[in-house]
Amino acid sequence: MERPISLATQIMAAMSYLGILSLVPLVLGNVTPFVRFHARQGVILWIWEVLAVFGLVVPVIGRVFFQVSSLLCFVLSVAGLVAVFLGRAWRFPIVGRLAEKL
Repeated sequence: MERPISLATQIMAAMSYLGILSLVPLVLGNVTPFVRFHARQGVILWIWEVLAVFGLVVPVIGRVFFQVSSLLCFVLSVAGLVAVFLGRAWRFPIVGRLAEKL
C-alpha cells in the first residue's frame, strides 16, 4: 500500500503548475522526488508560456501560436493539478521528456 502524500507536499507540488511559482519548489531544494517531478514539468510549461508571449511579435502566426499554446498549457496545468491531488506522477508527452533533462 502506498504511503499517503502529506498536504504540505501536495501544496508544494501544486505550486508547480501555477506559472512562475513553479520555481519555488526547485529553489527550496529540500523537496521530495514527487514535488521535484512536478516542479520540473511546471518549469517547462512556464517556459513554454513565456515563449508563447514572445511569439506574439511575429505577425499572424505568432498570435495563433500564442492561442494554441495558452490553451495547451492551461489544459496541461489543470491535468497536473489533478494528478497532484490524486497523488500521481503523470508524465506529460514531450514536456515530460524535457523536464527529465532539467
